[in-house]
Amino acid sequence: MDLHQLWTILSTPDNVPIVLLLFVVPFYTWYGLRQAFANDRLIAQLEADPEMAKTHHRKTQPWRPEWAREVHVWPFLLRIEFLAAIILTIILMVWSITLNAPLEEPANPTLTMNPSKAPWYFLGLQEMLVYFDPWMAGVVMPSLIIIGLMVIPYIDTNPLGNGYYTFKQRKYSILTFVFGFIVLWVTMIVIGTLIRGPGWMWFWPGTTWDHNRLIFEVNRDLPDIVGLHTRVPKIIFGAIVVAAYCVLAAIGIHKLITRTAFNRKIYARMSVLQYTTMQIFLVIMLSLPVKIMIRLLFRIKYVWVTPWFNI
Repeated sequence: MDLHQLWTILSTPDNVPIVLLLFVVPFYTWYGLRQAFANDRLIAQLEADPEMAKTHHRKTQPWRPEWAREVHVWPFLLRIEFLAAIILTIILMVWSITLNAPLEEPANPTLTMNPSKAPWYFLGLQEMLVYFDPWMAGVVMPSLIIIGLMVIPYIDTNPLGNGYYTFKQRKYSILTFVFGFIVLWVTMIVIGTLIRGPGWMWFWPGTTWDHNRLIFEVNRDLPDIVGLHTRVPKIIFGAIVVAAYCVLAAIGIHKLITRTAFNRKIYARMSVLQYTTMQIFLVIMLSLPVKIMIRLLFRIKYVWVTPWFNI
């Protein structure tokens, strides 16, 4: 364990946001779910005892003391927001004074840094280039992510959960966000920051980044593994494999969506267009961890190889 180098990596100005991300994202995820579970318990109590609803305001927060359960915009909410703005301003001032801006010397075309990394908020895209074709990782996947975020409100038309934290009534939205943002996007940023070293090779946290390390890893395409070397059979075989994955992934997602009675009720309200759109984006989202696993475990670079694109 090279703890000195690990501290050097963690303490660089570029990586400070990543270190904060590792603490802030889990904390606020836990804090939000804590309030959601508290509201779910309150909803279950109200359903079991309808008379109890007469003594509870719709903004009641059972985890607060009795005197603080009625939350008004003025002065309580604005006072909290004003204090939060002051605290955040102080944190940014201390941060800018204690840490230097991550600016380096002018670019030298004859000398390339190793490793050469993008800013931390683009490291997820840079890590995706390892597993997907550059056109897919740099253009198609980011575009689908943006479009997917735009269409989520039109897909998830569940009227419940507006204005209060809840988990049972908004499982689809919460689990989709947790899987897409925390499990996939944050994980890709952490891998690109802490694990990818010189030559963009895999170094576990704490191991020394050796610039002289050379690893000969043969990354093969799936059609080559099964003995297909001509263009047309490779295209047909790759299309069959990708189609089989889409069918199996769609069936598995459908089973998860309709697993409970509440989910089946939400599913019954969706139109064919809404359900098809949701399935398309979820299958594409699931393809990222699947492609990562087959690349890291089986050294398979592409599954579907064509003259126009590679997947």
